[in-house]
Amino acid sequence: MKIRRIVATAVAAAVTTPVVLLSAVPAFADTKPGTTQTQDQKTDIEALRRLVTKAQAAYDASVVAEQKAKEAVEALDKADNPLVVAAADAKKAAAEAADAKKTADAKLDAAKKALAELPTDATEEQKTAAQQAVTTAETEATAAKATAEAKAADSAKATDALDDARVAAFRELGKAQETKKKAGQELDAAKKALADALEEEPGDECEVDANLVTSVTGPKKITAGASGVFTFRVTNKGKVELGEVGGYAEAFNMSDDLDKYLHLTWSSATSPKWQAVDEEEGFSSLSALKPGTSFDFKLKVAVDAKAPAGDGVVVAGGAYVNKDGSCGWAEEGSYAEFGIVKAAKPGKPGSTGGSTGGNGNTTQQGGQSNTPVTNGTSGSTGGTLAKTGAGSSTMPIALAGAAAVALGAGAMVVVRRRKAGADA
Repeated sequence: MKIRRIVATAVAAAVTTPVVLLSAVPAFADTKPGTTQTQDQKTDIEALRRLVTKAQAAYDASVVAEQKAKEAVEALDKADNPLVVAAADAKKAAAEAADAKKTADAKLDAAKKALAELPTDATEEQKTAAQQAVTTAETEATAAKATAEAKAADSAKATDALDDARVAAFRELGKAQETKKKAGQELDAAKKALADALEEEPGDECEVDANLVTSVTGPKKITAGASGVFTFRVTNKGKVELGEVGGYAEAFNMSDDLDKYLHLTWSSATSPKWQAVDEEEGFSSLSALKPGTSFDFKLKVAVDAKAPAGDGVVVAGGAYVNKDGSCGWAEEGSYAEFGIVKAAKPGKPGSTGGSTGGNGNTTQQGGQSNTPVTNGTSGSTGGTLAKTGAGSSTMPIALAGAAAVALGAGAMVVVRRRKAGADA
């Protein structure tokens, strides 16, 4: 189911190609396009690629953040870091203050000892001087103690600031490393999801095959309210038998409403009942195609009676799937242009139209097709195709490419016709 979902999205995107091209070249149009056309559906591959891009950006950012965090940690060990310098200066000042306090304390002890050792016959002047020396030493010791305590507090504060900064830096480094780890895991998961999806991407499993050639032929005019039948021929010009051949087709008028008035169905000798072209499955011969032979599909274009006179086009792309699962599609899409004419009013001669019937038309361009395989060059009748065991699971993948090729060709036809109208 995943493969089919991818194919359906790819075909849906391909179907919008003509509209996208028309909106991209307003100079070619004879009327201004309506609102700008956008693609509402995004493929799984595109979404996964965007996811990988975002995951890669997140991982790259996490690497940068981790490096900055490492540098911040390392900076706190450098001698010229402001916090390191402040802590060192504060420690030095505290040490100097402590030494000054020791000196003051020693001086006080000496003054007290001198006072205590005065002789009994010391004069009053000597006693007064000794007492004054003690008092002065006590004052100096008290000041030195206060300074030492203040410097020690400053040193502790500076050291704490440095330690706190280091803790915070290591914490940020840990967060950065964890973020990088998670970002790496998300990037790996996104890359794996993309790789897994690319293994099933339609374009990777099929190749363009120049030996597969297609053509579309049919009426030059179709009357509004009637239908015309076109022949879509798939020819194998290679030397190897192809398994199951198929294709994809669209029909649209050249007005701004590309798919409003035309309705496309298909049939073939192996599937004679008229049926709509499935956007995912396309259509298939269910048969092998020998070298040098062709297979015809009928494409009936029913034109709404309300369709305005103008131009229309049928575009188609071819594809194949072999028994071994290999597949490919035609290098170029094919198309046939036709005019849409209004039915003549009753009583007036000169009625024109490229088709004489409606859905039951059985003329050369209509009815249920029972056209056998014919040679791509001579047109001679060939044998009926033998049924093969080609699997249907791979055909939608090939048809996705066929759709893109066919709609690309259709877009160029529309642009060319629009340009011709603008130059007229």
